[in-house]
Amino acid sequence: MSKKKGFFLTRWLKRGVMGSDQEVQDIMKEEQVQTPFKTMLRNFLSKRTVRVGLVGFILIFLFVLIGPYYWVLDLSDQDSTLVNLPPSQNMMSIPSELKGKIADIAAGRTYGIAVDTDGHLHTWGYTKITEKIDIGNIPDEVQEADLVMFAAGDDHVVAMDENKQLYVWGNTRLQQGNFSSEMKKGMKDPDDPSWDIIQLEASNQFSAALSSDGTLYLWGNTNLADIKLRKQYQGNIAKVALTSNEYICLLKDGTVAYTGYKDKGSAFAAIPEELSGKTVVDIASTSSTVAAVTEDGQVVVWGNPKFGENRIPELSSPVKKLYGGRFHYVALLQNGDVISWGSNKYHQAAVPASIQHGADVREIYVGNFQNYAVLSDGNTVTWGLKGFVLGTDSLGRDMLNRIVNGGRVTMTVGAISVIIATIIGVLLGGLAGYFGGHADIIIMRIAEIVGGLPFIPFAMILSAVIGSRLDPTQRMYLIMVVLGVLSWTGTCRLVRAQILAQREMEYVTAAKAMGIRERTIVFRHILPNVISLLLVSMTLDFATCMLTESSLSYLGFGIPLPTPTWGNLLNGANNSIVIQQYWWQWVFPAAIFGVCTICINMIGDGLRDAVDPKSAER
Repeated sequence: MSKKKGFFLTRWLKRGVMGSDQEVQDIMKEEQVQTPFKTMLRNFLSKRTVRVGLVGFILIFLFVLIGPYYWVLDLSDQDSTLVNLPPSQNMMSIPSELKGKIADIAAGRTYGIAVDTDGHLHTWGYTKITEKIDIGNIPDEVQEADLVMFAAGDDHVVAMDENKQLYVWGNTRLQQGNFSSEMKKGMKDPDDPSWDIIQLEASNQFSAALSSDGTLYLWGNTNLADIKLRKQYQGNIAKVALTSNEYICLLKDGTVAYTGYKDKGSAFAAIPEELSGKTVVDIASTSSTVAAVTEDGQVVVWGNPKFGENRIPELSSPVKKLYGGRFHYVALLQNGDVISWGSNKYHQAAVPASIQHGADVREIYVGNFQNYAVLSDGNTVTWGLKGFVLGTDSLGRDMLNRIVNGGRVTMTVGAISVIIATIIGVLLGGLAGYFGGHADIIIMRIAEIVGGLPFIPFAMILSAVIGSRLDPTQRMYLIMVVLGVLSWTGTCRLVRAQILAQREMEYVTAAKAMGIRERTIVFRHILPNVISLLLVSMTLDFATCMLTESSLSYLGFGIPLPTPTWGNLLNGANNSIVIQQYWWQWVFPAAIFGVCTICINMIGDGLRDAVDPKSAER
């Protein structure tokens, strides 16, 4: 049965494109005459615009078909530290003049800053904090100072010179540069032995400085961060590690303590039992976790490990030093190996093979998503986030990822809608054209009513009334059905007109005389002869359905966020701030959508001219 059905389908398509078997045999006897299919194909490909449109559409189609397997969509993805970043690939592009001359590096959110062996500062990457605040605009007094240490935070940099003078630049509107009275007193008295800073740290809107006598100074935005310190710990602190809004301390007696005021309200206050009775030699932190290295080189992680920060890989040697990024850790082992774990979304945990085993690493510097390993010979190895080819949106999501996955959704909706509209149009158009009479009158009046509906407003109303009760996936199916049910009238009229002409042909009369059922005559004999025009109509309707879905999504009545489509990606284009300042958030979706639609229309026009050569003479 399946073989018979497959044979029928092959014969049906062959008849629609190349003619009947007898016709094909008669034509092939004349060598100088090509088959209708070859003639149509030659006419189709003879136009340069058609070839350009075909190549363009195939490339875009493969891009959105294969791309989602590489750029995997995560609907929950967002990061406040990566919002509204322009297209770039320079976040780890260390200036060439620093080659072999790096004395120290501080890695920030999307930028890096380094001092060379001559004492000069250099910055790279995306250094803008706001439109008016730029980390790259280093104050003159900082450039002229002889810096001994510095740290880079999310929105500011803190540095200290050899005269124990502290500098802060970048965003200083939230108390980032408002030092405590004790610090100011120490800075004014360089001979004060208590003002011997051994560690500087910067995080999200707050900073910390630790002196050699165990005194910890914290300053910044007190509304965001817990930067208070219990007095009983002051003078007994050996190292501090900052999270995004809290901190943890390593004490001089080798224990770890949460010295803030949140107590049980903090995920870091409950020190793990694995550290009980052990001496801790190092600590580090990510945005939401902290880690401790014990004297035997083992690592213990606690807090809120959302990205696998607590899944520590097998260690080939005890940990010598530990570093923390935003969602990942990097460890330098005693045998020289470098390992990393945690989030690898931007390849920040993918340590290059050249330094994984026994490389002569002098120092490692870790930022939010960037890593720098300086070797003993002065060369630098980098890994992590280079940037975003098409920038990010207002929630820190990769625009390239969303364009790729949004294109798949938009094309799927357009294709399914066209299939639904074609099935309805062919069925009703075939019945109306063949039987005529009352069937024709009723069907065409229905088509006129549906065709007379104001399409966009009606679809908006239907989507708003029904769609509010559905989840995003169900709403996508609803959009497909709505577009298909409201778009069949053109196909119906086309099929009806063609069948009205075909039903008077001799082969139809012969089929009736042979007693073949009328349903068979319509769908097995007449319809294959109009399939070529139907393909043209479907191609043009595909672009129309894509445009309609995108229009609905742009207006907020289509597929809702966070599911991306080319339409709702353009939703930000109705905001003057986005248009002026964040052009990449609407230019790239508009460009690929416009090119795709134009290519489809080129293909449709080429098919129409190839099927009907007379149309090219008009």
